[in-house]
Amino acid sequence: MNITLVTVGKIKEKFYRDAVDEFVKRLSRYCKIRIVEVADENTPNNAPEAIEEQIKNKEGERILKNITDSMHVIALAIEGKEMSSVKFADKIQRFGIEGTSDICFVIGGSLGLSKAVYDRADELLSFSPMTFPHQLMRVVLLEQVYRCFRIIHNEPYHK
Repeated sequence: MNITLVTVGKIKEKFYRDAVDEFVKRLSRYCKIRIVEVADENTPNNAPEAIEEQIKNKEGERILKNITDSMHVIALAIEGKEMSSVKFADKIQRFGIEGTSDICFVIGGSLGLSKAVYDRADELLSFSPMTFPHQLMRVVLLEQVYRCFRIIHNEPYHK
């Protein structure tokens, strides 16, 4: 299985980078994992809604350039579907059984995702109704994907 994370912005803090690197290393025994960082736009404070839309659209174009037609796209969004780790593992396992071998997770920037990215997404996933920094969300997503593979392979970790 190939898993791609397309994320807006770079991780600046070393402790987040270390956590991401650790989960990428752990996941490498279960899948091919690739992280694509697209540039984020400078967002002025108190930007008008029209400027925010332009920013989301620019970031969205960069995201979409890294998504192929064969990918099953799961965009992280507050309004997405919430599920338990076991249900998430079931979903990932079903993808493998059904022959979906390219999964792409998308994490937007500080303003969220453009309409074009929402339209391309096959589904929306939410980890919480709360808002998280995209750097932390990358770590949380990778940890949950790793947890999924441990659950799928009946290996200790998830309890």
